[in-house]
Amino acid sequence: MEKEVRKLRNIGISAHIDSGKTTLTERILFFTQRIHAIHDVKGKDGVGATMDSMELERERGITIASAATFCQWKGFNVNIIDTPGHVDFTIEVERSLRVLDGAILVLCAVGGVQSQSITVDRQMKRYNVPCVAFVNKCDRSGADPFRVTRQLREKLAHNAVMLQMPIGLEADLKGVVDLVSMQALYFKGEHGETVESGPVPASLAEKAAGMREDLVDAASAFSDELTDAILEGKEIPEALLVSAIRTGTLSRGMTPVFVGSAYKNKGVQPLLDAVNAYLPAPEEVAVTALDVDGDNALVPLESDPAKPVVALAFKLEDGRYGQLTYVRVYQGTLAKGATVINSRTGKKVRIGRVVRMHADQMEDVDAILAGGIGALFGIDCASGDTFTAEGVRLAMTSIFVPDPVISLAIHPDGTQSETAMTKALNRFSKEDPTFRVYVDEETSETIIQGMGELHLDVYIERMKREYGATVTAGSPQVAYRETITRKVEFNYTHKKQTGGAGQYGRIAGYLEPAPGEGFDFLNKITGGAIPTQFIPACEKGFRKCIAKGPFMEFPVVDVRVCINDGASHAVDSSEMAFDAAARGAFQEAYRKAGPVIHEPIMRVSVETPTGFQGGALKLLNQRRGMIVGTQEEDINCTVEAQVPLAEMFGFSNVLRSATQGQAQFTMEFLTYREVPRSVAEELEKQKTRKQEK
Repeated sequence: MEKEVRKLRNIGISAHIDSGKTTLTERILFFTQRIHAIHDVKGKDGVGATMDSMELERERGITIASAATFCQWKGFNVNIIDTPGHVDFTIEVERSLRVLDGAILVLCAVGGVQSQSITVDRQMKRYNVPCVAFVNKCDRSGADPFRVTRQLREKLAHNAVMLQMPIGLEADLKGVVDLVSMQALYFKGEHGETVESGPVPASLAEKAAGMREDLVDAASAFSDELTDAILEGKEIPEALLVSAIRTGTLSRGMTPVFVGSAYKNKGVQPLLDAVNAYLPAPEEVAVTALDVDGDNALVPLESDPAKPVVALAFKLEDGRYGQLTYVRVYQGTLAKGATVINSRTGKKVRIGRVVRMHADQMEDVDAILAGGIGALFGIDCASGDTFTAEGVRLAMTSIFVPDPVISLAIHPDGTQSETAMTKALNRFSKEDPTFRVYVDEETSETIIQGMGELHLDVYIERMKREYGATVTAGSPQVAYRETITRKVEFNYTHKKQTGGAGQYGRIAGYLEPAPGEGFDFLNKITGGAIPTQFIPACEKGFRKCIAKGPFMEFPVVDVRVCINDGASHAVDSSEMAFDAAARGAFQEAYRKAGPVIHEPIMRVSVETPTGFQGGALKLLNQRRGMIVGTQEEDINCTVEAQVPLAEMFGFSNVLRSATQGQAQFTMEFLTYREVPRSVAEELEKQKTRKQEK
């Protein structure tokens, strides 16, 4: 069993949109004989890639939901998760990286390090995931893996070291030179399934020797034995070099770079060898859980199948046969028929059916061992729940979930659609923590919230296809916030006398801006001016006010409330009285504190042919965009800007029209900033019109 864990790899394939993640996964499955025919992502043959199992994914040629599979390569078991590249589905990448031990960062040989590559890299850092880089599309015009490696160092601060160099580029890509073994590798056969090795071509020998020296030099930082061998001028054994590279990769001190073209079936098998050689086994990754009974102290876990089980439910999916719960087992063995405890609810759960996933297909297994990834059927739980053996009270840390930035009102067309829509919304909000649903109290409209236009568009389309719910969507609404700009003191008395017991409570203190704090409540009451039992009621009253601000009814953020004085009555004071006093004090002070509206600002990256650069800059400027920088690379250029989300609706259509369909853009949430006066006035007018209706 220990041997099995040592020969297990859990990897994710992550990258910018259109870098070739799903194509690479398709080739990996083909070469490991999990599938017996290769299909294109765009589905020209009407089939589509194996991992894009959703009809919508095949139509649009994009990955929407992460998909899991497993394969075997040279005696190693490899669990693979193919993740979306589009920033709207960033939660899929986030939760996949949470449970993976290593990753392949795919980069386009033409586009290089793009905006989403930076986001994915940030997520890998958050979960301390070691990775190898694969520079894909070396067969495309303008491909330059050497430039991409430089960008990895400069833009992402990786210690990127090439372990391969291409033999030819663009249309002349013939194979790769392996700088570790100093062999040339060629990919023969109809689908490049036969790897033939030979001597390094004479024209590349000098350059390859220089690059190998750089590689040995970089690897020597992670091995004293290798350093000694260099100083003594000895021949360097291949195993010693591999061991040093592995040490560097596992510590994230080094990123090995591989090259090839997944579409042309070149460079995939050596990449699989690298996964086995350089990425960690589950036992080599330090994993801790929180001790629920012991002040959340960190408890180290071991990838030992014999120890008490600890598993994390990281993704839920409502399939044809009920809820499917994807789990990663960190310790112990999750076996069919076993009873485990859900550490969040404390309830006992009996494991019925255990499966291994292959995209949307599944294979029944008896158990998932420590380090493994699989799925359970018929378990009622939430995403992020921890399952443990009886008597073990541990919980895994949850994933980072960004707040939604866009909302949309939806109306079902008829009663039948309403029932189907409710079912769909319940499922989607349970599966995706960034997709949220609520009913507006004033208008009774159903509001859906998400990470971007595409995110909500995909869910509306899925409602129609998977549930037959026809819905009409209103215009998108931006998630505005409001805050204050100056400190204001308050001294408010709430008094009510209507026969019998009255209400009395006085609160004094101040309101001040607290950038980045959200909401901060300070209790500086001394001498019992407000009895201790009423302090929570004061805080509760203030918290009620921040859900809908007194100024524009947007949520209030970055405000500190401090209470330092007050008064109570022996008979008339109560929790209700101090709750009301807090609300009155907040309403009164807030209006004097210079309230302003904040709007979400997006980090926008536009990639366009250089000839259309001026048009792209003009479009961004028209949308109140602040240009952060431009980079020209050969025939293409990238424009980085910060633009208010409110101005980005419909941008994709306008950009396509202005660039003859050749430009593309990505955007992700950056921060909140104060809106200009003209925009604030327009929002105030809209609010007035809404109230008049």
